Amino acid sequence: MSNSPAPQLKRGLKNRHIQLIAMGGAIGTGLFLGSADVIASAGPSVILGYAIGGLIAFLIMRQLGEMIVHEPVAGSFSHFAYQYWGKFPGFLAGWNYWILYILVAMAELTAVGKYINYWWPQIPSWLSILFFYLIITGINLTNVKFYGESEFWLAIIKVAAVIAMIVFGCYLLLTAPADSISHISNLWTHGGFFPNGFDGLFYMLAFIMFAFGGIELIGMAAAEADDPQKTIPKAINQVVYRVLIFYIGSLTVLLSLVPWNQLEIGSLDKSPFVMIFSQLGIGWAANLLNFIILTAALSVYNSGMYANSRMLYGLAKQGNAPKMFLKVNRQGVPVTATLLSAVLIFGCVLLNYFVPEKALSHLMYIVIGALVLNWAMISLTHLNFRKFVQRNNIATSYPALFAPLSNWLCLGFVLLVLYIMWQKGFQESVIMIPVWIGLMYVLFRTLGLNQNLNQHSEQNDQPPY
Repeated sequence: MSNSPAPQLKRGLKNRHIQLIAMGGAIGTGLFLGSADVIASAGPSVILGYAIGGLIAFLIMRQLGEMIVHEPVAGSFSHFAYQYWGKFPGFLAGWNYWILYILVAMAELTAVGKYINYWWPQIPSWLSILFFYLIITGINLTNVKFYGESEFWLAIIKVAAVIAMIVFGCYLLLTAPADSISHISNLWTHGGFFPNGFDGLFYMLAFIMFAFGGIELIGMAAAEADDPQKTIPKAINQVVYRVLIFYIGSLTVLLSLVPWNQLEIGSLDKSPFVMIFSQLGIGWAANLLNFIILTAALSVYNSGMYANSRMLYGLAKQGNAPKMFLKVNRQGVPVTATLLSAVLIFGCVLLNYFVPEKALSHLMYIVIGALVLNWAMISLTHLNFRKFVQRNNIATSYPALFAPLSNWLCLGFVLLVLYIMWQKGFQESVIMIPVWIGLMYVLFRTLGLNQNLNQHSEQNDQPPY
């Protein structure tokens, strides 16, 4: 009988992988497709909305970052919630994050079908979704380095494309004839910067936050990062620049090219980024951009599949999930956890087969509900973490900004998002949050998983390497 140690996760992600994984989670459907409704409601003030959302996201990332750099483990903030808050918070944080990224993966995959339909409307969405579902699942069943490479190149494509789009947009603005509709004054001359009043922006803040769901993906990569104490802070600090360039920069240029109230967007089925160049008569740019945002959606879906499997693996290490999810193949992939996540994501194919016209909007608002709970738990866990390190006179190497004030600011913003969702007719998503918490508590008590935690607590005090 072999006495060789069981396979474990491997630190196969280099600095460049970590940087691009962080970018990959932050640039996807929420910006390229989801901004359509936001622009229709808020007009040019959508730029301010993304700046506000980016600030809140950055503060939460710094809170998570302090804990990750101090203790880079599998399971990320699920481990931290268990370690510094309690057994049930750790259980809830992990399973909520897991179901969140099941839903995110389904939303991104649904968006892929929309992008394919831009070229070939005759192809049923579910068919193209099934095709890419099989490819990404295959990638995630190979070793982590292959995942890192695939995400690196997918993210490189969309990052380079967004920068090129901004540069090309600036060129169009600078060379536009005097009678052209393209002018930077479009940001304030068609009803003002707030054409529908501040309410037009305020009630879109919840939808805007969907765009930032994914930046905390870096927490899942911490346990497989080559040098987490160096790479994690670098990636988090660059969130500010990414928000400025990719969100604020791109939207400023695009809304200058075509007045916001002349955009022929229609609904979530069309990307304002593609439609702007289409309206300007630059067909090649519209087609190229559609290809780019297709890779963006695949990138976030790829990252979501990765996050799902690593969170499930982390939950199993804590004793919060069955031990079968600890199974890791010789390539360092938690294969059972990956396969279960893939099976549930397959529901996206079925959803788009039966209700293709409603799939994306429903998924987006369910995701927002899980997302705000996720962010609230990060801030609350960090408050408990800070109490622990202060009580034990521990100096952390990457402290969060303005804590604990920033924690309370983020928690207040979460409550504001829930209020907006309630007012905008998405009461079901808000009601589902306490129902979901209650369901998780019942499972926590009845399945007896909490009794397994003590035997796992000692091994979770250190990274599993």
